[in-house]
Amino acid sequence: MPKRNATAAVIGAGDYIGSAIARRFAAEGYTVFAGRRSADKLAKLKAEIETAGGECVARGLDARKEEDVMAFLAEADAHAPLEVCVVNPGANVQFPIVETTERVFRKVWEMACYAGFLAGRESAKLMLARAKGTILFTGATASVRGGAGYAAFASAKGGLRNLAQAMARELGPQNIHVAHLIIDAGVDTEFVRERIKARGGDPDALPQDTLMDPQSVADAYWYLHSQPRDGWTFEMDLRPYAERW
Repeated sequence: MPKRNATAAVIGAGDYIGSAIARRFAAEGYTVFAGRRSADKLAKLKAEIETAGGECVARGLDARKEEDVMAFLAEADAHAPLEVCVVNPGANVQFPIVETTERVFRKVWEMACYAGFLAGRESAKLMLARAKGTILFTGATASVRGGAGYAAFASAKGGLRNLAQAMARELGPQNIHVAHLIIDAGVDTEFVRERIKARGGDPDALPQDTLMDPQSVADAYWYLHSQPRDGWTFEMDLRPYAERW
């Protein structure tokens, strides 16, 4: 495994997409700083990366708190120059509009939009000092259209998309690649499988590749980071072959 003098920060290093992204960048020689609400839940990811010969620093992190995000990214940059920041907090909820409380709406916005602002701003500060870096935001189908029952999630993800676009326009000429990924798919996670079962379906009976492998998502993140700057992509949408759109 090549070793780079650079860090890749994954904010929202959950068990599936976030962990797959962390493993992908670690395999390319980056020191991965993995952050999620509970540091204890990162033990498995850290062990996997280190067993494979990589380096992973696991930290508890509330992506909605400015001081947490600032400290997390500053520590990553002090370890080795911050070259990549992946913004991947989850916030997917579904409520009819009349049952969407103020608390739900605010918390979803904090996770899916405000946290992106904090991570994007702080990583940009560090990367601009060297005029080099990549900031990748995880979006969803809700980033581009609102669905019934997804008023909170869609408004927050739509805001995140516009934040990413504004940052890309501002930072691109300064050699900072900002990209937004629309995950228009059911990803093969326990959360998605339980939702399929709740609707009376059997996830194990689905045709092969109907659900997206988190590793396929991670490969797309690596591809975007690896693009030459004369052909940068701002937005990429990912979906399995069977997904209707």
